[in-house]
Amino acid sequence: MSATITVEQAAAAIHQGQVIAYPTEAVWGLGCDPFRREAVERLLALKQRPQAKGLILVAASLEQLQPLLAELTPEQWQQLASTTAIPTTWLVPFNATTVPDWIVGEHALLAVRISSHPLVRRLCELAGMPLVSSSANPQALPAARSLAEVQAYFADVVPCCDGELGGASRPSTIRNLLTGQILRE
Repeated sequence: MSATITVEQAAAAIHQGQVIAYPTEAVWGLGCDPFRREAVERLLALKQRPQAKGLILVAASLEQLQPLLAELTPEQWQQLASTTAIPTTWLVPFNATTVPDWIVGEHALLAVRISSHPLVRRLCELAGMPLVSSSANPQALPAARSLAEVQAYFADVVPCCDGELGGASRPSTIRNLLTGQILRE
């Protein structure tokens, strides 16, 4: 069984370069420090996911994301800020000097989400940064929707942050901020 830890312990584990599991709006996620390559590589290995696919960053606020983003119009900033109640991942232009290539993979845009889930927001605040947020499952298997499912997938390898899923019935919508195109409903 994976250890169950508090949100404070989860933030400390992230600072130590660990991968953790935590509940999000709809499914359990795996997270880590996006700026520590070894942590991201460990997360990708656990998921059996190629780096080229890129990863989503989740944040507590728009302010946490600002240093990572390229110039946006006031309307685009407003759109990013106004969608926190609905789980939406936005594909946005990014600052190549602050965003590691192992996060964006082969993509020209960065995937970001401002979470409305209290535990996720607290975790990002305690960590002091946006976090990698990827569904807690090996590639091609269903996303974990319970602590027991996370533990079945990752046994003793990943500590799990104690908490409950939010009320969303499915993972976030993915939209291109520049075009408005919906890539995942």
